[in-house]
Amino acid sequence: MKQLIAVFFIMLSTGLFSQTVDYNTKKGFAANGYDVVAYFDNIAEEGNKKFKTTFDGVNYKFSSEENLNTFLKDPTTYVPQYGGYCAYAVALKNTKVSINPKSFLIRDGKLYLFYNAWGTNTLELWIKENQSELIEMANENWETIKFKK
Repeated sequence: MKQLIAVFFIMLSTGLFSQTVDYNTKKGFAANGYDVVAYFDNIAEEGNKKFKTTFDGVNYKFSSEENLNTFLKDPTTYVPQYGGYCAYAVALKNTKVSINPKSFLIRDGKLYLFYNAWGTNTLELWIKENQSELIEMANENWETIKFKK
């Protein structure tokens, strides 16, 4: 019996019973392969496979070794909000929508990504509306959809 309990706790501590967040990994990488550190310099730049890492089960590419090292020092600072899905769709539709990696916003030290195609630029809509309210709505909605595939 002690062995069974020990196995249960090992399985629990390794996350076997836990759900994992559904990250938007189009093209096999977060942010469609764009450098999440470069966004904080207000640059949407595609990463290079020479500079890649994995964090929380998600692959990331970077445009330089410097940006890779910056990410490795504090990855949670650079991870996109809402699993890298469109922040506007999470806020208003409570759904996950792919993004255009060139459509982004850094606000209060956090990276938000947006959909921009077919004449709809959700970043422009986000900026026109009450961003604080949208963030609050998205945070609440994300808690209900983050584990759904």
